[in-house]
Amino acid sequence: MYYLAYGILWLISLLPLRVLYLLSDLVYAILFYIGRYRRDVVEENLKFAFPEKTDKERKIIAKKFYHNFTDNFIEVIKLASASPKYILKHFKGDYSVFEKLYSEKRRCQSLLAHNFNWEWACLAGPLEMRQNFLVVYMPILNKVVNRLFMKLRTKTGAILLPATNMRTALVPHRNEIYNLVLVADQSPGHPENGWWFNFLNRPAPFLKAPESGARRGNTPVVFAKLIRERRGYYKVIFEMGEENPASLQPGELTKKYVRYLEAFIKEKPEMWLWSHKRWKWDWKPEYGAVRE
Repeated sequence: MYYLAYGILWLISLLPLRVLYLLSDLVYAILFYIGRYRRDVVEENLKFAFPEKTDKERKIIAKKFYHNFTDNFIEVIKLASASPKYILKHFKGDYSVFEKLYSEKRRCQSLLAHNFNWEWACLAGPLEMRQNFLVVYMPILNKVVNRLFMKLRTKTGAILLPATNMRTALVPHRNEIYNLVLVADQSPGHPENGWWFNFLNRPAPFLKAPESGARRGNTPVVFAKLIRERRGYYKVIFEMGEENPASLQPGELTKKYVRYLEAFIKEKPEMWLWSHKRWKWDWKPEYGAVRE
């Protein structure tokens, strides 16, 4: 089944992006107007995040989001046959911060978000960095789909570490100079295990693991945001979040990331995954204080 699915995916990927985007436009119309895929979730999230905007303004953001959402999956299909040259033509960035850290023989950690198109970032990074490119991912329950994504995500050299067993998976790389990449805007599995912050006007828990790992090893943390310049062309912007995390108090590094992410979402709201049920947990006093 896997080989049949990959073969079909590869054949479709040979089509030019401009043709594939016609398919994306069709899927967008079906999801937004007919199937109304998670429209209630998206509209509620946008209403809380941007109370100052009118219904019309929020609807414009929603439409742009759904266009980016469907483009994201079409662009993933394109990766099946995309060459390294093709990827770097469509995904650019200044990686000098990583070159500096590599010259200092320091491993690092990169914090991203569910920001389009994170799949292209996974393939461009290993082509541009000298560090081993380790990506923490959540395994997909469907074995065929999981294997397809493993194939696509590792084709340029990324090494995937399952989030369900990350510490053990990281052990073979403990003596390497690596860049550990995490999508850090996810909710923890249990609300009492996260740092709670006011995030886009609502309390939300954030994972403690990225910060605790960085502070334990005094590992520099780089923040990243992805910008869509035009359809099919992206750039990544890196910012040193903290060069010496061990010097910070618990929760401070996560707070820096939360505020960085929040500012980016307000700047480019259509680039974030609004269909994600990010506020599925309601805060309770036993979870700890909500940090500002």
